[in-house]
Amino acid sequence: MKLLIEEYQYDVSDVADVLDGLFTLQDVEQRVSVSYVGYYYNPHERVKDVVFILPKVLIDEQGKVFGEYEPQNLIHLDEAKIDERHRKFLYEFAVWIHRAIVVYNESHEKNEIVLHRQIEDEGKGTHKKKSNTLLDVILSLIRFNKENQQFFTFILKNLHSGFNKINWGKTIARTTAIVQDSTPTYLNPVNKKRQVNFDEELIVIFFSILQYISDTYGFRSNINFGFKLITGAMFKRYLDGFGRTRLRQIKYKYFSDTAIKLWDLCYAFFDKTYKIRVNTSQSEYLLVKSFHIVFEAMIDELIGDTNIPRGLKEQDDGKLVDHFYTYDGLLIDDKADDDIYYIGDSKYYKIGNSLGKESIYKQRTYARNVIQWNLDIWLNGNPNMADPFERIQLFDEVTEGYNVIPNFFISASIDKKTLSYEDYTEPHPNQPPVSRQFKNRLYDRDTLLLSHYDVNFLFVLALYARNNAGAKATWRHSVRDKFRRAVQDMLKEKFEFYALAAHPDVDASAYFKAHFQETLGKTFRPYENQNLFSLALDKSYPEDNKRLRALLGENFYVVPVELGKDPTVQLEKERKDKGIVNSPDGMGKFLNCLVRKEETGEDGRKNVAKLYQLFYNHEAEGATYVMLNMPGGDISEAKYLLPLIDNTIDGYYDIERISFGTRTKVMKDGQSIPNYPTLRIKIGAYHPLERRCTEGIVPRMANQIWTLQYLKEHIFNKNSTYTTDEDVHFAREPETSYGLKEQEEWDCIEGL
Repeated sequence: MKLLIEEYQYDVSDVADVLDGLFTLQDVEQRVSVSYVGYYYNPHERVKDVVFILPKVLIDEQGKVFGEYEPQNLIHLDEAKIDERHRKFLYEFAVWIHRAIVVYNESHEKNEIVLHRQIEDEGKGTHKKKSNTLLDVILSLIRFNKENQQFFTFILKNLHSGFNKINWGKTIARTTAIVQDSTPTYLNPVNKKRQVNFDEELIVIFFSILQYISDTYGFRSNINFGFKLITGAMFKRYLDGFGRTRLRQIKYKYFSDTAIKLWDLCYAFFDKTYKIRVNTSQSEYLLVKSFHIVFEAMIDELIGDTNIPRGLKEQDDGKLVDHFYTYDGLLIDDKADDDIYYIGDSKYYKIGNSLGKESIYKQRTYARNVIQWNLDIWLNGNPNMADPFERIQLFDEVTEGYNVIPNFFISASIDKKTLSYEDYTEPHPNQPPVSRQFKNRLYDRDTLLLSHYDVNFLFVLALYARNNAGAKATWRHSVRDKFRRAVQDMLKEKFEFYALAAHPDVDASAYFKAHFQETLGKTFRPYENQNLFSLALDKSYPEDNKRLRALLGENFYVVPVELGKDPTVQLEKERKDKGIVNSPDGMGKFLNCLVRKEETGEDGRKNVAKLYQLFYNHEAEGATYVMLNMPGGDISEAKYLLPLIDNTIDGYYDIERISFGTRTKVMKDGQSIPNYPTLRIKIGAYHPLERRCTEGIVPRMANQIWTLQYLKEHIFNKNSTYTTDEDVHFAREPETSYGLKEQEEWDCIEGL
């Protein structure tokens, strides 16, 4: 076996014979490199051997294989001074590379990077190769099974011919007959015994090898005969030496050319130094140029999504993202449908290489394109909520913050000490820097976090090569969760996280608008309860963070929270401990008033009241509203006038000024009360509520004073736990019912 490493610069004199006839060379100052990965049988008289070109991931940053060997010293691998553990690894590694290329070629039928030529008459020549590899033997075993089904059928037929027939000589001599009507009947006939058949044993060993190859490497073969195969611990015993011993014991039991060839192949599998016969006049090859494309396909097959809308993976500016999928978001662990986009890029480097500036810049551009794609969907107002890609909303309109998008690189790594095929994924020692436009703004569209992870190339290679759908699905979920938790750990290391809930008298939306500069990029709503907010503060700015927490603490309940956890319980405890407070930025309370639709004119006819028209059209700003019946509670706390129109509330007005007036009140018995107090309310700007509310709105709600919390929680059913009996003040029961026919006293707009 000859061994070359992809893209390694060899002296021409070292590889001239090995590469004779191979046309994929680069010649730079008498040094050559091969830009392919795969294998190539060189039939040249001076070679007559397989040339394996293995990926450059075997080479570390010092340019050595396994950190020990110069690549030029491994060209003639069979003669190289190398640890047997490493030699065995290279022979097996070549099998995995071949298998991965085959899987890629089969799943990408129109690819233009795989060169393939297969010899159909291998094994019919009279010459034996100078050496064979595990891959040679595996391919020959598979080919033998495909081409010799008639041989197996013939052997199987002979094995069972005459079996279980009665041996009459032994039956008459050894058993007693029952004679009835002069006819003997034998109740216990003696059958012909089945003898050990060495043809069958060889076939069992052969099919057991095929089954092992299928289970271990993913090479599929049809095993059409129902033999009991050697598996598990017993087959391991064959691998450990018993296979060679047993095959030598039965070697001279075979005489046909086909049986001898089968014995040769089985023995070669257990004894890697045994030579097998091949036709040395032809060349066979399976080569792939640009192996990084295969590596990208391997990673994408194992972690990526399919059927991704255009604009996300295939972006409109011509960029193509290597890996794209949706998975659980970073900010909360147990919220349903909280997926976020994950953007990955494969980097096929030599072991230990770091990222280039161009790669980092491109990856940030991928994320910006994804954000804009998502914004376009939501700003157009037509996201398909059944689509896992469209239903994700990155932008929060209340805080004007953006969700965090995990953006990462994946590079191949090999543990040169253990050469383990086990699964491990670890952060790369050198992590890319954070891209940002402003400091201390995690929830900002221009803050782009990048991370870099190393995956075990050997594990990924074997998983992809086996092509087992169940195993791939299991690892896909595992590695996605591992990436997610690794990004969360990075965020925990860099940021402090808090949860916020507005005081009962604070409108959070209005607060964030008023304090835009202080909170922008630091707050976001990731929780199922949309009245709760996340606050993320960069640990690099402790003094700024302390001031902001103090400012927010005057208007919000603020508790530290672990990233990914629901803060409801902690906020409830903080609310209970802190109690009801008056916030500096509190909205104040709402004074409710009933607006009647009809009035009776001097002619006795009912007409639409002018007061109703003003409030219905939201045009009452600037007028003075006269409330005849005094409300309950502290009138000085009322900052807004909330009209009840047709048993509906849809907005409120600022109260610019409240003054008192008097009137003469006529009681039902005709008695007059002079200087009866009234309220004169100067009406300011109109503010719509987030939605109209009609359910449960009745005239008796007029002349009450409500807190903001009562309005939101009880009227709009916001499912909060923060409302108490102190949130509403009821008026005295009016002496006449609102809106009834006999009502003579109506609230009014002065001057109408």
